[in-house]
Amino acid sequence: MYNEIDFDKIDITMEPPVEEPARQYYFIAKCRRQVQGLKRELGRQPTFFIQTFGCQMNARDSEKLTGILEMVGYRQSEVEEADFVIYNTCTVRENANNKVWGRLGYLNAYKKRHPNMKIALCGCMMQEPEVIEKLKKSYAFVDLVFGTHNIYKFAELLEASLAQPGMVVDIWTDTDKIVEDLPVERKYPFKSGVNIMFGCNNFCSYCIVPYVRGRERSRKPEDILLEIKRLAKDGVVEIMLLGQNVNSYGKNLKEPITFAELLRKIEEIEGIERIRFMTSHPKDLSGDLVEAIRDSKKICRHLHLPLQSGSSRILKEMNRHYDKGQYLALVKKIREAVPDIALTTDIIVGFPGETEEDFLETMDVVEQVGYESAFTFIYSKRTGTPAAKMECQVPQEVVKNRFDRLLEKVQAIAAKRAEAYTGRVEPVLVEEVNAQDEALVTGRLGSNFVVHFPGSREMVGKIVNVELKECKGFYFYGEAIT
Repeated sequence: MYNEIDFDKIDITMEPPVEEPARQYYFIAKCRRQVQGLKRELGRQPTFFIQTFGCQMNARDSEKLTGILEMVGYRQSEVEEADFVIYNTCTVRENANNKVWGRLGYLNAYKKRHPNMKIALCGCMMQEPEVIEKLKKSYAFVDLVFGTHNIYKFAELLEASLAQPGMVVDIWTDTDKIVEDLPVERKYPFKSGVNIMFGCNNFCSYCIVPYVRGRERSRKPEDILLEIKRLAKDGVVEIMLLGQNVNSYGKNLKEPITFAELLRKIEEIEGIERIRFMTSHPKDLSGDLVEAIRDSKKICRHLHLPLQSGSSRILKEMNRHYDKGQYLALVKKIREAVPDIALTTDIIVGFPGETEEDFLETMDVVEQVGYESAFTFIYSKRTGTPAAKMECQVPQEVVKNRFDRLLEKVQAIAAKRAEAYTGRVEPVLVEEVNAQDEALVTGRLGSNFVVHFPGSREMVGKIVNVELKECKGFYFYGEAIT
């Protein structure tokens, strides 16, 4: 494993290995020499800053980037005024792109005063050809650009950027490659994300993810299980299994395995006390998976099941491969098997052609299901997706009205669902000392509700039984039961 390697003993005068991950270990060693030289030049340890936009997949990728940067000798900074700045970008909505362009404008001015700093961009936004053209034309001060498919090459690309002036660009259109056993620095010592697959095959008409993340490719179950065993040995008690559609895990492996089968294997790992996963596509959620959740002592009673729309007509236009009736039947099946499960969802308002009747169908599903929480979004046109070319784009004032009505209903139902927890004693994983009141700690129920209660820093990372005393709509105040 990488943490057993003495990188300073790797012979960097030789040609780099061809095989991975040995090739990246070689470039980590080269970067270490370069960063040591930079340290002498600066008279201090060089710093890096990383900002993550977007989903938990990106957050996990940023932990990998952080692991490499710390391994080669950088120290993490909390501010952008650092020697190496990297933005891990998202492109699901246009607003995410605009944030990146805005931050680059600030960094340009800063870099003119600090010409030795390096700026890197990676992630989904970099997979868009028009973005790369714009960077080359108007943002030539950026030093390193790479995408989602070759993140495992970060050490190699970093070395190239440190060794030469100008912009280094390495964008792949797709890959079937998965490289294991590279450095990673977790944000939390007691919980961790674990990628089980990459990419997406669904091609929802509004979504750009399959175009920027590529086709589905699953990690081998033995590699996943080994990683989780190592995490457990390192003190991790909760894992989050990550994929664009975890329900289709294993279908493309030489020896296929279902997601439910993987969960049952993870259940057996000693030390892991909580298992979460996201995201689940309704069309692939099997009866076997429902049974695995029902029978598990470790899988959290929380399922994120994106709806997107309650209208069967709009769902067909979205290319979601289920209709309203099928979704509701699935929810019924889940709730009958796991009565205490908390359901959360994603909903898009204002998809092209959405009528008031379509919107009311969505409101009806929200009422029938009774979500504990819902992420509601106004439709964002993404160039390169089929929906962007659709006619009958809904006027913004109509969309805003519907969005406000939906949000009001979602919040009212969620508050009522949360209120039902009041008075119960529930296990809470303590995640941090409360930011507003140091006499409190903050953690999460298995259902994902946030709880604040009196406690100390020593509780962080532990699972504590807490009586839920008071519901505040979307979070609770409680008291630890000893």
